[in-house]
Amino acid sequence: MARKNIFFILFITGMIIINGCEPRQQTAEEMENNYPGIVPQGTALNPVSQAEVEQRLNIYAPFELTADVSHLTDKQKQLLVKLFEVADIMDELFWKQAIGNKESFLQRITDVPSKDFAKINYGPWDRLNNNKPFIKEVGPKPKGANFYPADMTTEEFEAFNNPDKTSLYTLIRRDENGSLKTVWYHEAYQSHLQKAAGLMKEAAALAEDPYFKKYLEIRADALLTDDFQPSDFAWMEMKSSDIDFVVGPIENYEDQMFGYKTAYESFILLKDIDWSKKLAKFSAMLPDLQAGLPVEDEYKKDVPGSDADINAYDVIYYAGDCNAASKTIAINLPNDEEVHIKIGSRKLQLKNAMKAKFDKILVPISDILINPDQRKHITFNAFFENTMFHEVGHAMGIKNTINDKGTAREALKEQYSAIEESKADIMGLYLVTKLYEMGELTEGEVMDNYVTFFAGIFRSSRFGAASAHGKANMMRFKYFRENEAFTRNAEGIYTINFDKMQKAMVSLMKKILYIQGDGDYEAARAWVEAKATVSTQLQEDLDRLNASDIPVDIVFEQGVDVIGL
Repeated sequence: MARKNIFFILFITGMIIINGCEPRQQTAEEMENNYPGIVPQGTALNPVSQAEVEQRLNIYAPFELTADVSHLTDKQKQLLVKLFEVADIMDELFWKQAIGNKESFLQRITDVPSKDFAKINYGPWDRLNNNKPFIKEVGPKPKGANFYPADMTTEEFEAFNNPDKTSLYTLIRRDENGSLKTVWYHEAYQSHLQKAAGLMKEAAALAEDPYFKKYLEIRADALLTDDFQPSDFAWMEMKSSDIDFVVGPIENYEDQMFGYKTAYESFILLKDIDWSKKLAKFSAMLPDLQAGLPVEDEYKKDVPGSDADINAYDVIYYAGDCNAASKTIAINLPNDEEVHIKIGSRKLQLKNAMKAKFDKILVPISDILINPDQRKHITFNAFFENTMFHEVGHAMGIKNTINDKGTAREALKEQYSAIEESKADIMGLYLVTKLYEMGELTEGEVMDNYVTFFAGIFRSSRFGAASAHGKANMMRFKYFRENEAFTRNAEGIYTINFDKMQKAMVSLMKKILYIQGDGDYEAARAWVEAKATVSTQLQEDLDRLNASDIPVDIVFEQGVDVIGL
């Protein structure tokens, strides 16, 4: 009996030792941290041309991102500091999605201008020059950024049978056998998101506005589950807070392979109360404006919710996707089509950043390219209205296809962003025109909006074909030219033909709504591939702007110290 007990004890001890020697299985986050990303590893990184990098750095005009915070309470100021910390975490996560390991990448660039340029571009590709590599050891940018394996083909992805592969919130990786698998964001970035969520809960405890408190709490939970719709609804309820905070994986511009994957970003915003009061009346008009769109009823069936709001803000921080190269100057969120239809969306105008682009870029462009007789129509008020109603335009038109192909976003895949930006641009001009006709817009005249809109085509075309906004403007320039919406004289000066531009605006809007409503991927692809290019004539004009040292965009001096906290 004693011998049996000894053998039993030895057997159990052996099993414990054997089990204790088994390697611990890595977590999803550990595997993601070890993932090599899309930049070559283990080598020094050098500029293709130091002179070119220095020249490209100069296309960005510095702008101090600040605002008056003297009216905020002590609690609100403490809350803001925590939001800055959360935004910095979103910035780190976007680096991971864009290229992989940020620190390893930057440490291997010894040339200071190249390192500075890499920080602006969140990687070694020049985002405003069609993603041209500016580091010699790096090849073309993978269309799927770091959301997918760099060696994955479209055919392999299509054959991958997994219901989560098209989720907005999953990475595509390879398992130990080399087969594709999905990894949820909240698992791949667990520790970062836990820290961000904790800080947001601390900020919520300081929030004095009950709806802002609720949003921060629910959004914090969403970061840990990738279930964002409840927090989108909570954000829509948040109408009275003087502070606003956009945070999470939101836009799909970075995924140029399929347009499925969303990227982390953050904005910190302070409401401009006086300007916001001027804009409040427009939200209630959206259902009637939708009903009046000049297309068949089936292409305007998705009536936007009337509980939307339109406000103006001073933005005090950009982080992640929205800070990569070209800077967003207005926001229309959430992107969830169900929220749009049930409630609507919120349109946030970033007035201080908008004014910087108008003064530093749009006015100088107009002084070179627009007929002197029409330059009086270049006004900040028109620029503000065009930008604002661009964001309103995102909520208009059609969200779900008329033939059971799912949402327009799903049906048009990687072509959706360029088509949707085209729609928002032209829809915004249509709405401005209608509101002038209705007597709802009275400051200035509608010609201001048309001339300012046209000058804006040159501003955004300079973003290049790697940008959805750049593509949209190139496509629209060619459409306007084909419909004689403008003339160009031998000196390269443009004159807008108001009547023909108005007709072209309506026909272009119809074209886009039909493509989206039909979910016509092939029509979208053919149009983008044929027209989202810079013609010889347009390139000549863009070269003139570049030779005049007009900035292409702005780069921010921003942070807690800049805002005075």
